[in-house]
Amino acid sequence: MIRTVHIIVTGRVQGVGYRAWVAQEAETRGLSGWVRNRRHGSVEAMFSGETIIVDAMIAACQLGPCLAWVDNVTVADSLADGDLRGFRILATT
Repeated sequence: MIRTVHIIVTGRVQGVGYRAWVAQEAETRGLSGWVRNRRHGSVEAMFSGETIIVDAMIAACQLGPCLAWVDNVTVADSLADGDLRGFRILATT
């Protein structure tokens, strides 16, 4: 079953390679979607793929790369918005 989620990650997640890490992890897992920084300091992402793989990605985001410090990951199920083929790093919003 396909699941699409929208997440917001807070903590020390900017300036530590978090977006690049998310993109690499998502691509390795075969997920579609995107990731971007938010001006207020969080990271936002959307993942779409098999439920078990999306759930594993959410769990990985709670840890992040070695320099990150994740305080919270908010997850909301979502409908795919636009073209979710492949995985992209988007501009800060």
